[in-house]
Amino acid sequence: MIPTWIIVIDYILGMIMWTLIGRAFMNIFQREDSTFFFMRVFVKYTDPIIKLFKFITPSFLFSGFIALYVAWFFYLFRFYAMPYLLGYDVWGMLAFPLESDFSKQLYRLFY
Repeated sequence: MIPTWIIVIDYILGMIMWTLIGRAFMNIFQREDSTFFFMRVFVKYTDPIIKLFKFITPSFLFSGFIALYVAWFFYLFRFYAMPYLLGYDVWGMLAFPLESDFSKQLYRLFY
C-alpha cells in the first residue's frame, strides 16, 4: 500500500505536468496573450512554474515548446525519482497514482 502523502505529492506533480502539457497543446491554436478564457487560465497557472525552470531552459527553444520541456522534468521526477526515493526498482506502466486512478474510472465508465 502506497502511503497517502506519496499519492498527494504524485497528484500535485501530475496535475502540474498535465497542465503544462495542456498549455503546450493549447498554444498550437492560441497565442499566449490570447483573451480566450482557457488559455488565460493555462498561462496564469503555469507561468510561475516555467519561470522556476528558466535557468535550465535552453534559449533556443521557441515559446510554445517551453511548457512541454518543463513538463518533461515533472515526468522524469515522477517516473524515476519517486520510485527511487521510496525504494522501489520500477513501478511499471500506469503505476502513477493519478493516471492509474483516471484509467480505472475510464474503464469503469465504458465497461
